Amino acid sequence: MTAIRMISSMLLLMLMQSGVLCARRFRGGRNPQPRRTPPPTYRADRGGHHGELPSGFHRLTCNDGSPAGYYLKESRGSRRWLIFLEGGWYCFNKENCDSRYETMRRLMSSSTWPQTKTGTGILSPLPEENPHWWNANMVFIPYCSSDVWSGATAKTEQSGYAFMGSLIIQEVVKDLLNKGLDNAKVLLLAGSSAGGTGVLLNVDHVAELLEGLGHTGIQVRGLSDSGWFLDNKQYSCTDCTECLDAITCAPTETIKRGIKYWGGVVPERCRQTHEGEEWNCFFGYRVFPSIKSPVFVVQWLFDEAQLAVDNIQLTGQPVQEGQWRYIQNLGIELRNTLKDVPAMFAPACLSHEVITRNYWIDIQVKGTSLPRALHCWDRSLNDNRNNKAPPKGCPVHLIDSCPWPHCNPTCPTIRDQFTGQEMNVIQFLMHMGFDVQKMAQQQGMDPSKLLGMLSSGS
Repeated sequence: MTAIRMISSMLLLMLMQSGVLCARRFRGGRNPQPRRTPPPTYRADRGGHHGELPSGFHRLTCNDGSPAGYYLKESRGSRRWLIFLEGGWYCFNKENCDSRYETMRRLMSSSTWPQTKTGTGILSPLPEENPHWWNANMVFIPYCSSDVWSGATAKTEQSGYAFMGSLIIQEVVKDLLNKGLDNAKVLLLAGSSAGGTGVLLNVDHVAELLEGLGHTGIQVRGLSDSGWFLDNKQYSCTDCTECLDAITCAPTETIKRGIKYWGGVVPERCRQTHEGEEWNCFFGYRVFPSIKSPVFVVQWLFDEAQLAVDNIQLTGQPVQEGQWRYIQNLGIELRNTLKDVPAMFAPACLSHEVITRNYWIDIQVKGTSLPRALHCWDRSLNDNRNNKAPPKGCPVHLIDSCPWPHCNPTCPTIRDQFTGQEMNVIQFLMHMGFDVQKMAQQQGMDPSKLLGMLSSGS
């Protein structure tokens, strides 16, 4: 396999056709925040290809036929591995896949991928940004299959594209066995957005793959961020267009079309439960009961992507009263679907994705940060295996109880779309058309008390 003298904490790209590595700088993170310490400057040696790559690598491609691949940062001596699945919506027929290829080619092709990538959030090598996973072996699999990591279909003349998301994950795992994964103690399959849904669809497949290859000592776990979508009824919209893409269509309709177009694969137990209607398995609360592997769910109660597919636009004009009720009900619905999930973190914030943001360490629910909650979950799973009592004062089921978007004071900063200025929660709610007097009356409380609750996040 590829021989690399690793003197870098950067993730290095491995394309599944050559194994030749070169180094180039890449700044990660869509919304970079000031770091407590500056990121170190590293250099990666070039590596040469030695020996044959597995035959599966030559046939696994992105949508357009370019080779799929992954980024790797090795951590010598660590027996913990983190494999991250990137997100980025999806397409579900030839027309909107063609449009996606024109506007978002990076999510359908490896032709422009940089050869190194800096990890942020849970992929960061900095302990002050990533206190519990900073020294793990890190793997980042770019999303280029547009199938919510479910596809198992080669490129055909009819479809025009390959959809191999599920197969890509399996081949990456097999290849990593030659790079130290065979000696792993824990493998955490993580992902955000479509990657978060991909975790729910694939975590048991990965566990079964490793077990079938004789690696029964590896504990496979899942971490799903912003991938717990609801198949709820969209907000009524008189100006909405016909079903053209993943945002304008109802979630159930796009997945029904997509799973056929992709040749999508879902977990076997879920498939048996929903035989003939396997699209159900793309929605967290429907697939979760069938998952055998431990999974930690991270979900904003007011997820921007969920609101987008539900026809709720929070930019421009203040929301109408009916939209406001819809938003509040969304938070209630999400709470209800998450109540039986043993390990979860659900802040009442308006946002999307968090675990690869460098501010992820600052978000709290009931006084516990997300990295702390994940560490508690990690400890509780280890204690269960060793027949120990779970640690006290270390919560793993955390969900906000306040009922409005951004009522949690640790939510990510909101900026005015036009001025760029930061808004506090009261300014944000006023911007959305929130009526303090009316809401206080509905809640049976004094308006000043309601404002105090909003300011404190209680």
